Amino acid sequence: MEKIEVGEVFTISDENNEEQEVEVVGTMTIEGTDYVAVSFVEDLQEETDEDIDIFFLKVDEDGDFSAIESDEEFDKVSSAFDEMMDEEDEE
Repeated sequence: MEKIEVGEVFTISDENNEEQEVEVVGTMTIEGTDYVAVSFVEDLQEETDEDIDIFFLKVDEDGDFSAIESDEEFDKVSSAFDEMMDEEDEE
């Protein structure tokens, strides 16, 4: 699989088949599975004090993205990403 870089922008389709541009804000591998944290480019470009919505996507061996299906998997990825961001803030 080609490595996905932070800052990379790509287009995904939402549940209404509307295309949205998202930017990678983090990548991680948990138990052999790659995940990306993405946010809408539009939200990142707005300079605001509001929290930005971040979504987690699973990356399969072909480099395709899919939604995280279970709450348990989502919680695991979300916790790992929070820890990673906390470590970066401390540096």
